[in-house]
Amino acid sequence: MRKLLSVMAMMPLVACVDTPPPRASAPPPPVMVGAAHPAGLDRVLGRPAAGLLQLFGEPDLDVREGQARKLQFVSVACVLDAYLMAPAAGREPVVRYIDTRLPSGDDVDQASCIAALTRRSQAR
Repeated sequence: MRKLLSVMAMMPLVACVDTPPPRASAPPPPVMVGAAHPAGLDRVLGRPAAGLLQLFGEPDLDVREGQARKLQFVSVACVLDAYLMAPAAGREPVVRYIDTRLPSGDDVDQASCIAALTRRSQAR
């Protein structure tokens, strides 16, 4: 009986023990120029804004901040943010970094998003 009482006395303490929350999987890192990247990303990385306009059409968002520029292209399939910066003083800005996601905000394969955006005039 004493063992049962001592176990019962510990029950409220067991409920107070913190258990770590389940770990969320980390999103894939964005791709930057100079890093190894999958095939298909070379259509965007290192390209000037004119190259993106030729590939995807007019951007849905064009934001400039200092020397940096962000072009956003949206389709029903995905959203691509392309960040352009000049590789050196006096040079034309080129895409140095990209980020892709589904319209819901979930991660999406970057090469697949690029392929989908090249067809976005048909998907809109």
